[in-house]
Amino acid sequence: MNPRITSHKKIETARRAPLDARGVSRVLRVLRREAPSWNAPIVGFIAVQHRDPFRTLISCILSLRTKDATTAAASLRLFEKAHTPEAILALSAKTLERLIYPVGFYRTKARVIRGICRDLIDKFDGRVPDEIDALLTLKGVGRKTANLVVTEAYGKPGICVDTHVHRISNRWGLVRTKTPDKTEIALRAVLPARHWLEYNGILVAFGQTICNPTSPWCSRCKIAAVCPRIGVVHSR
Repeated sequence: MNPRITSHKKIETARRAPLDARGVSRVLRVLRREAPSWNAPIVGFIAVQHRDPFRTLISCILSLRTKDATTAAASLRLFEKAHTPEAILALSAKTLERLIYPVGFYRTKARVIRGICRDLIDKFDGRVPDEIDALLTLKGVGRKTANLVVTEAYGKPGICVDTHVHRISNRWGLVRTKTPDKTEIALRAVLPARHWLEYNGILVAFGQTICNPTSPWCSRCKIAAVCPRIGVVHSR
């Protein structure tokens, strides 16, 4: 049996060449066809459903270190009660905490969300900005969140890099970086701009279902024949 696809057996075959811009275009074409059979990332789903930058921003804050199902339930509870900065600030701190519980670090996130709402009102007349640099002025908003709002809610160029995008981009050899922020900068230089908007959504779903952090499902992967599998020790 091929050791590359045997459950929990060590990868022993010669490595394939890293993917370049042309190679990543080919694999994205394959993954795009496969994506409907995967679980969609919850924040992207909310953005598509509402096209509301504020809901996208707050959902992303809630999603950090939290499972998708928990984020979905908390987002729906919150937005049923309040879906504008003014409405959220009208809630008591305890009510906000209760609505978003049990997302990870829910008390801290409640404080962050209230701070973001105040900044949006004070700095941007209650509107979520559509520029990354402006979003980064909001306390608690990092590059991942800023890029996601710009791309998912506004449809503007950007590359949202989370742990899945960081891991898979390095696993493909498209970049060689140590942190998601550095991966974003590196991808801007090598990833064709036409793929920027779809890259996060495809890779997050791919990383959640097939290209797992440890022991990825290479036997189920439609791009296994060309993937260099950099850093992969065991696969299924």
